[in-house]
Amino acid sequence: MLVSTPIGNLGDLTPRAAEVLRQADLVLCEDTRVTARLFAASNISARTEALHEHNERARIPALLGMLKAGRRIALVSDAGTPLLSDPGYNLVRAAIAEGIRIGAAPGANAAITALTLSGLPPHPFLFLGFPPPRQAARREAFGRLRAAERAGLSATLIWHEAPHRLAEMLADMRDVFGPARPAAVARELTKRFEEVRRDAAEGLAAFYAEQAPRGEITVLLGPPAAEEEDAADLDVQLRSALQTHSVKDAASLVAGAVNLPRRTVYARALELAAENKEKGAPETGAP
Repeated sequence: MLVSTPIGNLGDLTPRAAEVLRQADLVLCEDTRVTARLFAASNISARTEALHEHNERARIPALLGMLKAGRRIALVSDAGTPLLSDPGYNLVRAAIAEGIRIGAAPGANAAITALTLSGLPPHPFLFLGFPPPRQAARREAFGRLRAAERAGLSATLIWHEAPHRLAEMLADMRDVFGPARPAAVARELTKRFEEVRRDAAEGLAAFYAEQAPRGEITVLLGPPAAEEEDAADLDVQLRSALQTHSVKDAASLVAGAVNLPRRTVYARALELAAENKEKGAPETGAP
């Protein structure tokens, strides 16, 4: 049984989740010390063992044997819903492959809670776990998402992030996705010092460059505005057309493919042609 635990406020443990944990023959925990505090507060006494990224695969055969023998096993993470940025996926996949029934006692989830508080479009959304910790890999991952947006992806993006990496992550997000994108940083959700800061990517990057955050953090980025994507698509098509056509012909060609006035397209074509000339690019098509 996959059991969701509180993300901060211990009162968010559901009665059903507490009963499942009390009846379990074994509770698998990301960190038994964290789970022990929850058990103490909820009057639960159940056998616990650690299941984490370093031992999960090795433990799967024995755990499957227990499940086949009818033992009741519950799986929890330190906070929130198991498997989401937490261990357990490999065990669940192995159990499914063996025809073992998997159930869930749902409850708190930091990504969904942050989404509902962010003021950003609630659906569609894309949860991405933690971004890569190193800047080069992080910017590459963000670049792939930005390319997907240019190809049509339009969703609120959600990440978790460690406090000591938040400032760098927000700076990269601003640089790759643009400074004006609406965003939010949710911190310490359901706890005493809960905070949701809503601003453009530029504002959040500037704030957390000066203010070191604490606690559990979720970062959200709103979808690109329609006009932003129209402008990006316009430039792509114009640059391509200008390689083989004059400014006038390129504007006429592209105006028929985008939902923008021909005068607007022609003005942008002139700007791009001037940029090409300044950079010393070869002359475009016939005058």
